[in-house]
Amino acid sequence: MNVSELSTLIGTELGVSDWLMIDQERVNGFADATLDHQFIHVDLEKAAMTPFGGTIAHGYLTLSLLPHFLEAAAVPLEGTQMVINYGTDKVRFLQPVRVGSRIRARATLAAAEERRPGQWLLKEAVTVEIEGEEKPAMIAEVLMLYFVA
Repeated sequence: MNVSELSTLIGTELGVSDWLMIDQERVNGFADATLDHQFIHVDLEKAAMTPFGGTIAHGYLTLSLLPHFLEAAAVPLEGTQMVINYGTDKVRFLQPVRVGSRIRARATLAAAEERRPGQWLLKEAVTVEIEGEEKPAMIAEVLMLYFVA
């Protein structure tokens, strides 16, 4: 796709990722990496006594999986040399992800603008869904900077 065609994609769903299992091993590894060992994430017995009924993933674990999920929503711009994470304009954690759940992401192109010659900033509206749940785990407006020759 040529950059001149980007505007035709605004409001269009770019892709849906495959489902990913959130298991206790992944949550424990994230807890170790971030030094966030709050009991609702890592203590099975104490977490079972909460309204969640068991351990839940860190919200930031869900957020950190976006680069993986968004591979399915990459915009195939001709001449792309690299794409970098530019940030987020909005992130909301709407529902906890219980350990043992599967999640996936769905992305829609919300905006595209040329910031400098050959640099395109794309905003994607992303929803992280929990299998079997109506309410999503997270919504975010993700910014990706494309370097195009």
